Amino acid sequence: MLNKGKHLFNLTFAAKELNKTAKRCDREKKAEKAKIKKAIQKGNTEFARICAENAIRQKNHTIRFLRMNARVDAVAANVQTAVPMGKVTESMAGVVKSMDVTLRRMSLKKMSALMDKFEHQFETLNVQTQQMEDTMSSSTTLIIPQNQVDMLLQEMADEAGLDLNVELAHDVQVFV
Repeated sequence: MLNKGKHLFNLTFAAKELNKTAKRCDREKKAEKAKIKKAIQKGNTEFARICAENAIRQKNHTIRFLRMNARVDAVAANVQTAVPMGKVTESMAGVVKSMDVTLRRMSLKKMSALMDKFEHQFETLNVQTQQMEDTMSSSTTLIIPQNQVDMLLQEMADEAGLDLNVELAHDVQVFV
């Protein structure tokens, strides 16, 4: 039981660290967005594009860390329920012993009550198992789609009150 408590503490600590890291990534995303606005205002669209890619990368990191946090929380919850599940197992063993006695006495009323208790405990176990499986069934992509970069650039240009298309057209003329 002491070992389970230590594991539970470590899982809870890891979940908090993942949450802190997700918040840090979110702050970095916001800083990159501010850089985008400044770069667009100065007409430096290439730097703005790089900052947009960084912002989207930080957003994706935030999402991944939050998902990992959810998974670790789910594992912690399962560890936390392991102790009561041990008690359920002991109860089920007691039920089985009681069933043996009841079968020898052939008391159908007691046998029915014991079976109801056993089925209830089994249903509880199935619900907890399903919750764990549902929590662990998601993934994210690591690729930064160019359309997201373009959309973020446009959003930042709109917030800065600038016309990004004019700026991009200017850059294209310079490089041609």
